[in-house]
This record gives sequence, C-alpha cells and structure tokens, in this order.
Amino acid sequence: MTDFFNYGLLTISTVAFGLMFFFQDMFRANYGNTIKAAFVLNVGTNLVGVIVSLFTTGFAVEMTPFALIMSTIGSINNLLFSYCTLKALDKINLSLYSVFSMLGGMALPFLSGILFHGEAFTVAKATCFVFITVALAFTVNAGVKKADAKYYIGIFVFNGLSGVIAKIYQALPYAKVSSEAYSLLGSISALIFCAVILVFLKGEKRKLNFQSVLGMIGNGILGKIGSLLLLIALLSLPASAQYPFVTGGTMIVSAVISLFSKKKPTKRELLSILISFVGILMLILLPEIVIFTIG
Repeated sequence: MTDFFNYGLLTISTVAFGLMFFFQDMFRANYGNTIKAAFVLNVGTNLVGVIVSLFTTGFAVEMTPFALIMSTIGSINNLLFSYCTLKALDKINLSLYSVFSMLGGMALPFLSGILFHGEAFTVAKATCFVFITVALAFTVNAGVKKADAKYYIGIFVFNGLSGVIAKIYQALPYAKVSSEAYSLLGSISALIFCAVILVFLKGEKRKLNFQSVLGMIGNGILGKIGSLLLLIALLSLPASAQYPFVTGGTMIVSAVISLFSKKKPTKRELLSILISFVGILMLILLPEIVIFTIG
C-alpha cells in the first residue's frame, strides 16, 4: 500500500475520532460523569464494538496469549481514558478537550517510536511536531482549574498510552492475530471486565434515555472504525509520523463540531486549527530527510 493510501486511512480515522468526542459528550450530558457512568459507557460502547468487529472478521475469532494480554491492557487503559473524558467534558468544550487528548496522543507515540522502535527522526516529522505543539499552545488558557488538572493529565497520558500500546503490539516478535481480530479481542475483554465490575459497583441508578444510548452506539461504531484503520496504517507508517497527523486532524474536526455547539471555540482555538493544518501538510509534503535514528 502506498503512503497516500495509508494517509487516506488516517484521514477517515481522524474524522471518526473527532466525531467520537461529540457522542461521548452526548452521553455525558444525558447520563452523567461518574465512575459508574464510565463503566456504563464502556459496556455499551464495547457491546457495539463486538458486533462491528464480528462483521469485519467474518464472525471468526482469532486469539493468541500475547494478543489477549495486550488487548486487555489496552481495554483497561481505554476505560481510564473514558472516565477522565466524562469528567473533563463537563468543564470544557470539545475543541479545548482535544488539546489535552491529542497532545498526549501525539507526543507519547512520537517519542516512543523514535526512542524505542528505531524510527527515524526526519525534517518532516520535526516540522509537523513543532507546528502541532504551537497550535496546541495557542488553545491553552488560564481557565483550567487546578482541581480539574488531574483529569486533563489523565486524558493526556491515557490517550497517549493507547498509541504506545498499539505500537508495542505491532513491534514485539510474538504470535499475533489480524488487526480486525485484535480489535475484536479488545472489545470482548473490555465488555466482560466492565460488565463484571458494573454488577458490584454502587451508585445512583439512572435510566438510559435515547440520547445516552445513541451516544454509546455512535462512540462504539466510530471508535472501532478509527482504531482498526489506525492499526492497519501502523503496519506501514511509523508511529512518529502517524500520530502527529491524527493529532492535527482531530483538532480540526473537534473545532468544527464545536462551532455548532453551545461551547464554541475561541479565536485562539480557531487559529490553532490553521496552524495544525499547515503542520499536517508539512508532514506529507516535505522530503524524508533523516536527522537521526536511535538504534
């Protein structure tokens, strides 16, 4: 597959991830942002994910011990990310939320790919990284309360770790399954884990209305499509190139969605979109001049 084809997969994945934030916010607004709400969201999201993945695998289930372990680790990481997401979206708009989410999603896989997986640090990657970092800096303001900082840090770390976990799975020389089967294993392990915990979890009993159910369905379908396309592209594209692209693109999609919501993006956030777009163009168009490679 050509790089342009892989970047096409990334573009679709980026749109899916941007729209996921909208559905997560819909669920939060109609069901809440408690720990129990995070488990309910994950049960519904992964139930949808299992159904979608079964279709992509032709209703076949593949499994190796390594794939099961890594998919379970990824599922726990996604649960922690979901909880921090519900808490954060109660305070900030989608555009600002994407700052913390996407900075972690870019920085951790970017550094991991170069430091531990022998990926080249090129002029194109360096330029894109600088542009995206500047774009993210433009959206940061003094309105973030210290009491909420732990949720924003959690968003940064757990979203970043999702990319690191995916890269570790692809890079280590153990028996694997197809990208579709790995995605299915992740949904099954997360569904079982969250459903069991939810049975014993205390908290206010709330009924699921149409909007909260729609939020889970949309989140599940888009998350599964986005993650699957990322895994496929990661087979050919280095993580240090892939995740800056996803970062800038998701910021753009999130900001566009915010334009039609009550929490509209500021002028600084809109300026960050333009800078992000330029950074993405630099990643694709600049020649692959290697600055250094570790290992």
